[in-house]
Order: sequence, then C-alpha cells, then structure tokens
Amino acid sequence: MPYIDREGARIYYEEHGSGPAVLLSHGYSATSRMWRGQVEALSPHHRVLTWDMRGHGESESPDDPSLYSEAATVDDMAAILDRCGVSQAVVGGLSLGGYMSLAFYLKYPERVRALMLFDTGPGYRNPEARAGWNRMAEQRAKSLEERGLDALQSGGDEVRVSLHHSAAGLAHAARGMLAQFDSSVIDALPSVRVPALVLVGERDEPFLVATDVMAAKIPHAVKIVVPDAGHASNINQPAAFNRAVEEFLTTLAL
Repeated sequence: MPYIDREGARIYYEEHGSGPAVLLSHGYSATSRMWRGQVEALSPHHRVLTWDMRGHGESESPDDPSLYSEAATVDDMAAILDRCGVSQAVVGGLSLGGYMSLAFYLKYPERVRALMLFDTGPGYRNPEARAGWNRMAEQRAKSLEERGLDALQSGGDEVRVSLHHSAAGLAHAARGMLAQFDSSVIDALPSVRVPALVLVGERDEPFLVATDVMAAKIPHAVKIVVPDAGHASNINQPAAFNRAVEEFLTTLAL
C-alpha cells in the first residue's frame, strides 16, 4: 500500500490512470473507497488520486488531538500531490472533502486547476450557526468514544462502503477537522478564480442552501442538481454524477 509520512501520521493514498490529475477527498467518516465508481469512470482519461484523511481508513490515527486540523489536512493534500509529482490538479471532494478542497485552494491557489464541490458547504459566517455545527461534531466524537465504530452504523452510503480501524482517530478528526473555527473559507468565495463545479443531490436538504451560496459567490461556478440523489450523490446516482463530472472536466480542455 502506498503511504506518505506526515507529522506523526502515515497517510494512505491511491493513484489510478493517466492524464490530467484529479485529487478527490472523501467526507467525514468515509474513506477513499467511496470513489470507486469515479475512479473507474475517470481513470481512462485522467490520473485520479484518492486518499484517506488522518484518523480515517488505512491512514494512521495519532493519539495527539493537536495533529488533527484543517491546516494539517490541507498540507496532507499538498504532500500527496508532491509525492505523485503533480504541480497542478483539479481538486474536489464530497462534504468535508469539499470544504477541505476550498481550504486547499485558499492556501495553494496556484496548484488548483479547477474545483469540484460535491454535497458540501463553505462553513459559517454566523457564529451561532457555527456553534450549532460544532455541537454536532462534538456529539459525533462522543458517540464514537462511547460506542466505538458501531456509532457509524447510522451513517450514509459513503460511510457504509468504508472501512475504519480507529474510533478514537475519528473522534479526534471530528473535533479537529470536522469542527469549524472561523469564517475564512466562506469569506473567500468571491476570490476564487478557477472554474468550479458545485453539485448537490436533489434530496440532500442540509446542503441545498450551501450549494446555492457557493454557486452565487464563486465567480466561475457551474451548479448541478442530481435528481433523486441524497448526500452521497456519487453513489446514489453514479451515472448522472459521473456524466456531470466528465462534462465539466471536458470544458477545462477547451
């Protein structure tokens, strides 16, 4: 298995196909397994990179909670591109992976050819809304500490296709990576200067408004709603999802 060593954690990644690079990041408590359908569809014409965030899947779960953060995650993404010799990629992800893709753009804009933001949001400007989100993240962490990996049984389709080894790592990730600490990402949406695909499942009600916000604020955004899909739109409706992604990637080559 391919790994990179990063600040106290070995990070697992996969590389498939050849062509222009696409880096895909999974949602919280999911893993790179959620992208199998997209790897199959995209790898004939693209170099598809997937990975497991620290605390998730085959990546290590350090005991130190301070090693779990947005900054560490963004730098993990950069380190994977470095290891694969990729200077610039289309960067995308679902849910937490989509948020981290935006955060990656803010730190490394020169490394992003385009963004693909799936069933995700840009965080919160309102402190009360952010506090509500963080209460949810804390509840997830406590549930994992109390019930172990059994706490994932109520997760979505992207979680059910994933395999984890450490409930403690996921709890640390909830507090350090899923939780929101400022409004920097949402505040920076108007400054995004690359093409962006903003996609959401028709039934993913918690993220419909966030999708509208991103589509309105990002200057070169294309919005797609996938019919009869929930939060795991890539799994619920893979044909429609893959078609939207492939059409977007085709526009980048024009």
